[in-house]
Order: sequence, then structure tokens, then C-alpha cells
Amino acid sequence: MIHALRHRGPDDFGFYFAKGLGLAQSRLSIIDLAGGKQPIHNEDKTIWVIFNGEIFNYIELGEALRKKGHRFYTKSDTEVIVHAYEEYGTDFVQHLNGQFAIAIWDEKKRKLVLTRDRVGIRPLFYTRLSDGVFLFASEMKALFRHPQAAAEIDPAGLNQIFTIWVNIPPQTVYKNVQELPPGHTMVIENGRQSTQKYWALSYPDANDYDDKPLAYYSKKLKELLYDAVTLRLRADVPVAAYLSGGIDSSITSALVKKYHNNNLITFSVAFKDAGYDERGYQEEMVNFLKTDHRIIEADYTKIGHAFSDVVWYAEKPMIRTAPAPLYILSGLVRENNIKVVLTGEGADEVFGGYNIFREDKVRRFWARFPESRLRPLLLSRLYPYIQQNMRQGQNFWQLFFKKNLQDTGNPYYSHLLRWTNTAQVKKFFTPEMQKEMGGEERVFAELDAYVEKDMMRWHPLSRAQYLEMVLFMPGYLLSSQGDRMMMGHSVEGRFPYLDHRVVEFANTIPPQYKIKVLNEKYILKKTYADLVPDSIVNRDKQPYRAPISQCFIPDNGSAASAMLREEKIKQYDYFDPKAVNRLIAKVERSGGKQMAARDDMALVGIVSTQLLHQQFVEKKSGKQF
Repeated sequence: MIHALRHRGPDDFGFYFAKGLGLAQSRLSIIDLAGGKQPIHNEDKTIWVIFNGEIFNYIELGEALRKKGHRFYTKSDTEVIVHAYEEYGTDFVQHLNGQFAIAIWDEKKRKLVLTRDRVGIRPLFYTRLSDGVFLFASEMKALFRHPQAAAEIDPAGLNQIFTIWVNIPPQTVYKNVQELPPGHTMVIENGRQSTQKYWALSYPDANDYDDKPLAYYSKKLKELLYDAVTLRLRADVPVAAYLSGGIDSSITSALVKKYHNNNLITFSVAFKDAGYDERGYQEEMVNFLKTDHRIIEADYTKIGHAFSDVVWYAEKPMIRTAPAPLYILSGLVRENNIKVVLTGEGADEVFGGYNIFREDKVRRFWARFPESRLRPLLLSRLYPYIQQNMRQGQNFWQLFFKKNLQDTGNPYYSHLLRWTNTAQVKKFFTPEMQKEMGGEERVFAELDAYVEKDMMRWHPLSRAQYLEMVLFMPGYLLSSQGDRMMMGHSVEGRFPYLDHRVVEFANTIPPQYKIKVLNEKYILKKTYADLVPDSIVNRDKQPYRAPISQCFIPDNGSAASAMLREEKIKQYDYFDPKAVNRLIAKVERSGGKQMAARDDMALVGIVSTQLLHQQFVEKKSGKQF
């Protein structure tokens, strides 16, 4: 089982066995290289811990625990977990600033404690077998190494992903395998299993924000983000940074370069297709900061050939190829003997950077006067293609964005357009599979049970941010693009914007300081205008995307495109062969260019689901089966 996770920690393996218990850990050595071998125990060896991740405030927490009489035998961040548990019980997690999946065994109480970080940076899955045996692991592939834990695709899990892009914890895409939600702790004691939430996102009521000037919030933000970056530089190995050309990673890289490391190494991914490429902005920041920069170019062939590995590490279907270039990028990082990188993930969610937030604002403005001809034209500020295709496409895009325009009381209003569009992809499944999956109403019932019950009290922007943070952040951005793609090459990502103190503070910032009119991440731009060039601060927002259809031209020699062969479609029996053939014919006619977004989503969804079956259900072609 632990061998299946060696990519998460190839430097060392540790084991502990007790009556009825086995623990195993694969280590990526970053702090206390010589002494931090896991499992780690307390003074009398009655409490044992294994964990994946980092505790960034381990120095301060360790000092506090020593003053209370605890004795340490290592200099690792792992050991503070043991003593914090001794001191505070299961509330120990409240004292941690970090990204983690932790397992603690309390021998005296015969108690197992599992906990996961607040925003879900590190993954944690579990299953209970028919004989009562309980298994847990950082990735599901380790569970499937157990002879009694076979992988079987769950139609309910597919239904969620092909409706809202993600699974709603504890649901996964496999039967009988669950995910511990972010910010939760599970305790198993005397045969009883219980789960408690220890942290949750919260926002002020819509009209309850403090009436303070922007300067007040900027000052506090500077203090918190500086400290978040400083803590995430703690390591006994070099720490590099991703530099995408956007404002988020530019700020964190600039903070490191100015205050901490004048010899900062940075990495970025460029695209051969100019429509996705940002290397001009990347080069501008490199020249401005004078970092030691390395770049890798992704093209259609590289993305297509990497995609089977992407699915192996992500362990779920997906409807975007965006994780593939990031997987390729982490390979470049590892080739340069770097184990740790800072990234800018989280800033869009926390400070209001996505187009979907601005779109929600425009549509609500339009909904007040739905027959207006001028109000919907604001959408062209977000999506330039609307202006470019005004003559031939005006009716189409107005109809698209006007759908359910006045349903502003729906808690999911900001995302319903996208989800409705995604759900159309399910028509490619066989009728039998569609019946097993169920309809969208099933997904929304599951979603209603998961989200905060009082979210309608929040400002519309806060609601939209909340959905991004509790769904897409752990369920897609981190699991399919962040942690999984970096750990696929044994690289640890660190995310200063996701320091829980930064998140909690940002949630108190009035919405008008996040999006001023239609200027997104306004407070970030104003706060760090003296640290980043104007051309980066004021550049147009370019969402991170990657080409899709061009990467899966049938029979291009990749394992991914092979999944589109008719015999494979029929063999695995998830998708309707005739519908898939029609889609492939459309791809071939267009050469993969100018495909509709829905067709692109369908193509990636089909390929990734097929690969998932081959790699996990059949146990063929996976890197470790």
C-alpha cells in the first residue's frame, strides 16, 4: 500500500505495528532531514503519528509545548503534532498552521485520530471492508492495493462530477471509498467512528461589514501575507516559486525576492499555442525581479501524452486538460532538484479574481431590468469574444447568459449557468448509465446537505466565493491541479494565500474592495502596486486554460487518445458509441480547432473516465499496477 504512494515521499519509508494496527508513511524529506523519520512518538511511546504535509508554525508551537514540560527528540515539525495532541487532545488541530493529513494512534485509549487541513490542500481517503477492517490513505490507489478493496466506479460520483465538476465529500467516484472533508477530524475508538467539523468558512452578513477605509484592510493584508510567505519558506532544502505572469504569483515571488531570498529560482509553463501563452508577462516579471528562471513549453502532443499520468495521479474524471501542463511543469521542477515551490493558488478564490464573480455581478445588475439592451453589453468587458462575434453571435450569447436570469434568490445562482452547461455532457453516457447516475436534482439535494445553511445571509459575492472555496478549491484546483500534479513528481506546493489566517481575514473585507465596479482583486492590486510593475497589476485577466481537442486527435499515439477507439468505448460500456463517434467526427473535421466548450468538456470527460477504468478497475497501464 505504501509503495503505491512512493511518489508522495520517495526519500524514506517508515512503519509501526501494534495489535490490530499498521501504520506506514512515505517521506519527502524537507525539515530535519536526518531526524524527522516517521512514525514519530511521544516520550513513553504510547502515542504515534504519521502525516503528509507541513506544520509551518512548528517552531513557535514547539517552544510553547516545551514550556509546558514536553520533551522533544527531533527538530522536525512532525513531533509537535504528538505533543500538541498530548496537551490539547483532539483540539490540537486548532493550534496548527499548515497543510496536512494526519493520523494519530493513541495506544492507551486504542484510539485512531484522522484529521485534514482547513481548506483541503492535502487529501485523505478511507474505506471499511466487509470484515470490519478500516483502511485510510492519502490517495485512493493505496487502498486498492489491499486485496479486499477493489475499485468500482460509482455512478453517483460520476453524476456529481459531470454536473458540478467535483465530488461532494464524503462521496468519491469509487464505491465504498469516502473522502474526509477539509476542516474535519475523524475519531475511531472502541469500534465507534465519529466525524466532527473543526473549521468552516464564514462571512459577515451582507450588511454587516465594518465601515473602514481600504488603507486599514491593506495594512492588515500586508502583515498577514508577509508572515504567511515567511512561514512557508521554512525548510532545510531550497524553496523555489512558480511565476505564471499573473499578479498572484508575482506578488508572492516579489515578497520572497525582496525580503528573504535574493537568489530565488522561479519556474513557469508556456504554451506553443499563442492563445494560451503568457510568457511575455512571465519574462517581464523575471526581468523585473531578476530571478533564476526556468521555463518549459507545453504543446498539444506533450499534453496529450501526459494526460494518462494526470488521470492516474488525480484519480477522478475531469473536464479540463489544465492539470496536464502543471504536471509537466512539476517535472521540470524535480529535474532541477527542487522539492518545494510557492504558488499563487487561492488568491482568485479569496480576493474575488474569477470572471464568474464579475459575471454574477453583471447578471444581477441586468436582472433588475431584464429587457435592457445596454446592461448585458457589460459582459463583453469580461469576455472579449462577445464583442468580436457581436454580429453573428449576439442572440446566442444573450440567450445563454439570460437563462434563469431572474432566479437571483437561488443560493447557487453564480454557478448555475456553468453547471447546467456541464450537465449536458451526460448525454454521451449510455442510457443505462444515465439511469444509474440519476438527475441533477439528486446532486443538488446532496449539495444542499453539504453547504452552510445560512449562506443566503451573505453578500452575493461571498456566496460565490464560498462555493469556489468549499467545492472547486479542494475538489478540483488542489486535487487535480495543485497537490496531485506536484506530488506526481515528488514536489511539495505551498500556498501562502491559503494560510487560514489570510482566508479568515479576507472574508471580512467588504466586497467593494474585492471587486470595484468590474475591477477584480482590487485590494491586492492597490496593496502591492509598489511591489509589482503596473503592466502586471493592470493587465487584463487571462484565466489559466490549456488546449483540449487538439491534444486528443484520434490515434495520435497517446494512451489517452487510444481510449476513444470504438472497441474501447464498447468494452468499458460507460458511453454511447454512436454519440462518441459523432463527437470524434466533429473533432476530425475541425482539426480540434473552434470546438464548442461543451464538446471540449465531453471529450476530456470521456477520455478521463475511460482511463480511470483502465488504470484502476482493470488495473492496467497505471504507473504502479
